[in-house]
Amino acid sequence: MINRIRDIRRQKGMTLADVAARCDPPTTAQTIGRLETGTRSLSLTWMNRIGAALGVEPQLLVKAEEDTPTHLVARLGPNGAEALAKPMDAILPVALDGSARLLALAVEASAGEYRAGDQVWLRQIDPEDFARAFNRDVLAPRTAGRFAFGRLIDQRDGRVALLPPGPGQRQVVIDRPAWLGVAEMLVRKL
Repeated sequence: MINRIRDIRRQKGMTLADVAARCDPPTTAQTIGRLETGTRSLSLTWMNRIGAALGVEPQLLVKAEEDTPTHLVARLGPNGAEALAKPMDAILPVALDGSARLLALAVEASAGEYRAGDQVWLRQIDPEDFARAFNRDVLAPRTAGRFAFGRLIDQRDGRVALLPPGPGQRQVVIDRPAWLGVAEMLVRKL
């Protein structure tokens, strides 16, 4: 198995010392460096500690040797496209924040700013966190296996009010949804 600790750490803008300090219990930057390079074995215990320190699911830290991952090879800056010193694995930004379950919504018909063929990646949150989703696009479960999607415009007394995308839509009020999926990333083919 090959590990992705360095790639994830760099994409999160963290140093070896940052990761070491966030481990529970804290460790040294040298130990993290040895785990990154493979000079020290990456045990399940270390995977859990480093995954928690990086805020990702531990399984994201390793990949099978036969995988052919997508590589991050360049960055677009103010002076145009620039090559990276060394290519690294591209990891979906929503996967880097391992704080909650991911969901996806397929857009089959254009609505508002969403086009047919889009995918909306969402992060599931619990009722105590609904206030964080105010004025964001969310997916909400309804009764009988149905859903509602729209901008969260109100949340009180256990009810949420959503304004669906697109003109002429009326708000939808849902009583005590078990969770909301907050839109985090739009995937659109060019």
